[in-house]
Amino acid sequence: MIRVLLADDHSIVREGLATLLEQKGRLKVVANVATGTRALEMALAEKPDVAILDITMPEMNGIEVCHRLHLEDPDIHVIILSMHADRQYILEALRAGARGYVLKDSAYKDLRSAINQVMSGGVYLSPRITPIVVDQAVHGGDRHRGETPYDILSSREREVLQMLAEGQRAKDIADILMVSLKTVETHRKRIMDKLDLHSIAELTKYAIRHGLTDLE
Repeated sequence: MIRVLLADDHSIVREGLATLLEQKGRLKVVANVATGTRALEMALAEKPDVAILDITMPEMNGIEVCHRLHLEDPDIHVIILSMHADRQYILEALRAGARGYVLKDSAYKDLRSAINQVMSGGVYLSPRITPIVVDQAVHGGDRHRGETPYDILSSREREVLQMLAEGQRAKDIADILMVSLKTVETHRKRIMDKLDLHSIAELTKYAIRHGLTDLE
């Protein structure tokens, strides 16, 4: 039995996928969550074989969850299931340790194929995005990269940046992260210093531009 975690901020997507995945047996959904922080927490608690993550989730995006899981429990195979076909999202997901990237407009059988592929030790990409990865490999790893938040900021700083960009108050962020308000304010100052940005509006634009949130 392959144990699966689902994380997507749209409940209709999660419930539909859970039903489809369990219909033919061999797959069991052990966790079904709506936020990135909950996805990370449940993945580390439940130890699923596969974590299927959307990119755009509150509090912590799917790429960040993938990055953390890759560091803390690399035995959990991550598949990104997203509407985003942009080069930036795909390459950052793969750099973060994702073993699969499936577009939401792909057929359901593609997701089953992705699960089977990653469980066999392989990598699965939706056919429409394969040329992007091939082009990156052929023309060099840094051609389209430049400095990203994953090069500049710590994991906690990226987490705080996303929540600031999504309109969370510093006090609310402190409550979510279970740290002091002063700690959040220190993170905010360090983020601004590192990025040479000077307002929440500038931080928000940066977070959107680099795929930490799209404010759906």
